Amino acid sequence: MVEIIDLSQELFSGMPVYKGMPEVRINMHASHEEWEGIKNSSVVSPSVFKLELGEHTGTHVDGMNHMKRELRGQSIDSMPLSTFYTPGICLDLSHKGKEELINLKEVKQALTNAGQEIRAGDTVLLYTDHYRKTYGTENWPIGPGIDTEVALWFGEQKIAAFGVETMAPGIVGKTNKEVHHICGDLGFTHYENLINLHLLIGRGRFRFIGFPLRIRGGTGSPVRAVAIFE
Repeated sequence: MVEIIDLSQELFSGMPVYKGMPEVRINMHASHEEWEGIKNSSVVSPSVFKLELGEHTGTHVDGMNHMKRELRGQSIDSMPLSTFYTPGICLDLSHKGKEELINLKEVKQALTNAGQEIRAGDTVLLYTDHYRKTYGTENWPIGPGIDTEVALWFGEQKIAAFGVETMAPGIVGKTNKEVHHICGDLGFTHYENLINLHLLIGRGRFRFIGFPLRIRGGTGSPVRAVAIFE
């Protein structure tokens, strides 16, 4: 029996976004009552919503052109679809607190604890429980993040991507910019704002899917990320 676990945040007006990114606004554009000429109805039934949001909203994946200026031609619509449809593993790093760096020793220990190995083409998800602990609070923007040594090692393993629950893969002001550059230089990407990673711990390998929208020239895209166990 196939089990599909949703790893994606809900999108809604006023939801938390990374500093400097566009605010999310979702408004009704048209109603069924308007279309059908019904006046003075006590019920309004939306038929179309208008969405205003940035590419890097909620659960999303970064295009290579987001990583650094030199990669500006490698937009999200040019990336192979195989990047977003991969085997996956999830590592338990839930002992890490806000603004704590995740180092390579801890990642390798989490692999050992899970009885797993990283294979070329994998998507590696890092469970920190930051979403359940802090979403909607003042601590949400200041989660743990990987250090540059971890990012370099991920690149050496030839992964397709890694994913985090936080709003950034590194720690802002410490490693985040460098982690983005390493991803770009070594040819892999990352997902941010994942949820429900606790449901993957201790369950072994799964199929990860996180297809982006086909945004012409896009620097990233919201995704409906899922883990599939068969």
